Amino acid sequence: IIHRASERGTKDIGWLISKFSFSFSSYYNPLKSGFGLLKTFNDDVVKPGGGFGLHPHVNMEIISVLLAGKMNHKDSMGYSDVVEKDWVQIMSAGSGLRHEEYNIGDEDVNFLQIWIEPKQQNIAPRYQRRNFPKETRKNRLQTVVSYEEGQEHCWINQNAKLSLGWFDAGKTIEYSFNPLNKCVYVFVMQGSLQANNETISKRDGIGFWETGSITFQTEQESEFIVIEVPVNQ
Repeated sequence: IIHRASERGTKDIGWLISKFSFSFSSYYNPLKSGFGLLKTFNDDVVKPGGGFGLHPHVNMEIISVLLAGKMNHKDSMGYSDVVEKDWVQIMSAGSGLRHEEYNIGDEDVNFLQIWIEPKQQNIAPRYQRRNFPKETRKNRLQTVVSYEEGQEHCWINQNAKLSLGWFDAGKTIEYSFNPLNKCVYVFVMQGSLQANNETISKRDGIGFWETGSITFQTEQESEFIVIEVPVNQ
């Protein structure tokens, strides 16, 4: 499947401008209800001073990838943090939590909001964040979220993996995975890729299934995210 940037849903309420790859909020497309257990992929811009007031979540793995700006994070577990460009944070909502997030800087916040269905229901909620400086991950895919615990990435309650790529033009990237009940969704933040004889440009997405490997060629300097998730529970 290919999701072109121009085909995404849009919500503009002044302080928040969201682009939806899948049905979310006021945007509904019956052909875009998710991709495997990836249920939400929002490309959000939050204006200075704007933000999401205290609200609840239950039984969802919620991942934020900060592309620009600075925002706070406060939740009912007692965390009070600041995340900014090149940080990734996760919330395993589990049995339930409440949180708020606001743009506390002087520039727009741009972040990817990603929701994945959990493996186990009603676990104890948890929060985690890690920094992945862009200058340390040139010309390699870096795992930023995994189902495995570890010191090098965040981990979530699902057999999923998220990787960030930042590559020069003319690079070939091979991505391999266990094809059993797995699918992969790729979203390009900057630049363009060739994948399966298709050109995937800025803010386009492409999904793969029934395969165990994908090959990308960068047509120009490109930054992208690879999301590997189960097809079904």
